[in-house]
Amino acid sequence: MGLSKKMLDTLERIGYEKPSPVQAGVIPLAMQEFDVIGQARTGTGKTAAFAIPILEQLDLTVTKAKPQALILTPTRELAVQVENEFRRLSDQENVNCVCLYGGRPIRAQINQLERGSHVVVGTPGRVIDHLNRGSLNIDQLWFVVLDEADRMLDIGFRPDIERILKRCPQERQTLLLSATLPEPIRRLAKRYMYRPKVINFSKDSVAAKTIEQFFLTVPGSLKFDVLVKLLQREEPEQAIIFCRTKLGTEKLYRKLFKLNLFEGVGTLHGDMTQSSRDQMMKNFRSGVVKYLVATDVVGRGIDITNVSHIINYDIPELSDDYVHRVGRTGRMGKQGIAFSLVTPEQGGELMRIEQKINSQLQPDPLQAEIDVLREKTDPKLPPAKPKKRYRRAL
Repeated sequence: MGLSKKMLDTLERIGYEKPSPVQAGVIPLAMQEFDVIGQARTGTGKTAAFAIPILEQLDLTVTKAKPQALILTPTRELAVQVENEFRRLSDQENVNCVCLYGGRPIRAQINQLERGSHVVVGTPGRVIDHLNRGSLNIDQLWFVVLDEADRMLDIGFRPDIERILKRCPQERQTLLLSATLPEPIRRLAKRYMYRPKVINFSKDSVAAKTIEQFFLTVPGSLKFDVLVKLLQREEPEQAIIFCRTKLGTEKLYRKLFKLNLFEGVGTLHGDMTQSSRDQMMKNFRSGVVKYLVATDVVGRGIDITNVSHIINYDIPELSDDYVHRVGRTGRMGKQGIAFSLVTPEQGGELMRIEQKINSQLQPDPLQAEIDVLREKTDPKLPPAKPKKRYRRAL
């Protein structure tokens, strides 16, 4: 792949034995200075695919360095993760990486930039803020990465991204990495990239083959009881329990915590302070937190290899979000399992998810017990048997 001996030694030290398909495809093209559009689902090693060629080509001889590479990410958590990966891959080299995101004092970030940086990782909003203040100088920039590009557009960052790209030097190399390539992404690439090489690593399957996916049809009044039974039966190594709303996430976390049946329950959502979110992610990565109740703030790009279970307490409104949620498990070839709790009224939403992933979710054996409970709580209602209906629809 044309990598230096120092980089190969670092990769061996941290346990990288062979490149993932994404890394094998992106790294050689990036080393040859091509613009690259890489389409791949999460958990396939995309961060190293752009971090390695950047580190291999950085000029470390400059004193008080100006940024040579800029990586834009949709969330603060992903920005921190990318920064950590750069530090790990640089193997104690004198590489200065600065992370820019909201929720933290901007003065500390300005001081870091003034001391010099080779790589800047940040969310579009905070990067724009530094550009407008003049604290971020991108005159020497030669490498730009749009990480999780589809998600950045989903949450409204397109104007900020375009403003940033317009201010970047025209003589630069641009990488765009995305799980999906909708038309807005293609238009963005056409406008700001030069003859990009397009490589697709998600042709065969939208969701990882290493993930078993099940569903349970559950009335809203029984969802919490079913969740408890699932956790007791599965005894996950680590689990993320997804809810749709910040309020619902906080309520579910408090109920689980007060139940006192499970050790290491935590929560993560957008109403928490940045310091609280950072500490929660640290505790989850270290294993102190075993069950993380969260919104889709952790649905994209966050890489925690020990997550064995994903539970969609609320199924997502968008099918794409389902793909990214379950992508938090089954990463880098590991086995994972995902459960979705579906209310009887959400049959159409489940069908759209199955159409998106081109596969049917399997009914869980616990369904029979749920049907008995359902009949007891409301005997007028017939047992829920939605799967046959979905199969006819599909």
